[in-house]
Amino acid sequence: MPDSLNHPETIADRLHEQFDRLTRAERQLAASLLENYPVSGLGSITTVAQNAEVSTPTVARMVQKLGFKGFPQFQAELRRELEEKISNPIAKHENWADKAPEGHILNRFTEAVIGNIRQSLGQIEPDEFDAACALLADPARRIYVVGGRITRALADYFFLHMQVLRADVTQIQSISNAWPHYLLDMKPDDIVVVFDVRRYENSTLRLAEMAAERGAEIILFTDQWRSPVYNCAKHCFASRIVVPSAWDSNVTQMLLLETVLADVQERTWDKTRARMEDLEDMFDRTKFFRKFT
Repeated sequence: MPDSLNHPETIADRLHEQFDRLTRAERQLAASLLENYPVSGLGSITTVAQNAEVSTPTVARMVQKLGFKGFPQFQAELRRELEEKISNPIAKHENWADKAPEGHILNRFTEAVIGNIRQSLGQIEPDEFDAACALLADPARRIYVVGGRITRALADYFFLHMQVLRADVTQIQSISNAWPHYLLDMKPDDIVVVFDVRRYENSTLRLAEMAAERGAEIILFTDQWRSPVYNCAKHCFASRIVVPSAWDSNVTQMLLLETVLADVQERTWDKTRARMEDLEDMFDRTKFFRKFT
């Protein structure tokens, strides 16, 4: 199997891409596999078929439609994805170091990031992107933003800018004993923007599930393996994050975030401009920034 830097798609990606072309039974199987992905595909072919309530020949036919020679190769790829999904930073670095291509790290890292951007943006449906931005720009909807241990930095960045663009934006504290208080005020059609990448956090999933139960709509920013939050998200943006490093890359997610912010700014500019002028006036009055004139 090719390593993850050169492997453009996960099996989940293939299932989503092929979904409209699958038979009814194959769609039922695909839905079963995606429900607890990738673990749901790691049993025997008989178990996978029984869990989806389809026949074993249906399983065999669908994995071939996905480009695999047979079920064993399909499972081998699932196991590789699972290893990547749960690996810690030390394990990731050791795996990369053994297979490191020649060339300087500046070039290797940049090539990996460019590949991530190309693959990630190529899989985004423009209509879905536009629909998500329209929700974020809707002044009738309140917005909540939450991130995890690592993705908190992305959540902070997104919250700071959205707070300038429009009113009614709230950042949820990442600690799990604090976020239930935010749920008290959530109403149907509120928006919860969730950032969650591999080593997915249980508290983030529970928050998203409870918010969805209250009628809130989830916009998820995640990685190529998709956080479990995907199952309750209205819109999901999955970015490739693998680079030659012990740490995953946030570059693609940051590019996508800034593009979303630019789109929302265009949609709300009439009111956003006045908000920004008020903010700049406050900065001037408090002498927050140094001026050189």
